[in-house]
Amino acid sequence: MSINKKALTRYLAYDRCLRNKGARYTWQRLIDEANKSLLEEGLEGIGKTQFYADMKYMELSEWKAPIEKYKDGRTVYFKYSDSAYSINNQPLNETEAKQLKSALQVLSRFKGIPQFEFINEIIPAIETKLGLVTLEREVMSFDNNLDYEGSKFITPLFNAIVNKRSLTVEYQDFKSPLPYTIAFHPYYLKQYNNRWFIFGYNEFTKNEHWNMALDRIKTIEETKAKYIETEVDWEDYFYDFIGVTKKVDYELQTVKLWFSPSQAPYVLTKPIHPTQKSKNTEDGLEVTINVVPNYELEKLILSFGETVKVLSPESFEKTILDRINKTTLLY
Repeated sequence: MSINKKALTRYLAYDRCLRNKGARYTWQRLIDEANKSLLEEGLEGIGKTQFYADMKYMELSEWKAPIEKYKDGRTVYFKYSDSAYSINNQPLNETEAKQLKSALQVLSRFKGIPQFEFINEIIPAIETKLGLVTLEREVMSFDNNLDYEGSKFITPLFNAIVNKRSLTVEYQDFKSPLPYTIAFHPYYLKQYNNRWFIFGYNEFTKNEHWNMALDRIKTIEETKAKYIETEVDWEDYFYDFIGVTKKVDYELQTVKLWFSPSQAPYVLTKPIHPTQKSKNTEDGLEVTINVVPNYELEKLILSFGETVKVLSPESFEKTILDRINKTTLLY
């Protein structure tokens, strides 16, 4: 089954709607959702004739999608009769598997090359998830967040960055009782702690390092406003801090930590930051990192519990101590 990009975009949009048990979709609403996805990909929309051809294809193709029509009064709605069904759950056919295997063979040529270390993880992940290798049982597990709300915005934001498109974003952070609108120019997508964040220029605040969590975005719309480009080297920008929060008034500091002998091997094999320098002592391991202290670093330090102690600077030591004291008051 060979499907072009435009058709696949439509089918994925239908699939997302038909397996949504909390909403009801008429043919017009399904067309609207498909056209919205097509617009995000820069593709032309469809009409009623193409929609019904798509429904027939999904039912009769290798997908054998269990599409069901039901009436409420005079209105006809569409849904999957099997709520657990999704076209994403279907195995690849022989042609698709061969094409994907060829692509993986090309990727494998980059193994061992600096900056391509991720390929060592991505190839077995793809082979396992898409059934390109035969297994008697599962032999690998990958961290993911199946219910992550922001996943649907990754592709449109990526396309907006690549195609240099300005956006209007409806956003609601955790502190805001209501959503608000931002005129936004996207530059960089970053994943941290199983969440995705988009960095870019916020026209209202004049901040080119503005970031938003994708799971807090309500809607995204492209605008005809001129795209404002950036000279920021994002790899360099993220180098001197952990996570996604970087306050402009904070300076780079050398943070010295002590780790217990039991924790030392883990910190040596999995450094907490690229600038880490380590020194074994009689009572444990001393580690220094050059970073801009932030909330994510505080959370990381606290996650080590009693196996870590901040030695310097004094200001960061006090910050961690204050948080520990507040925690003890809860018990």
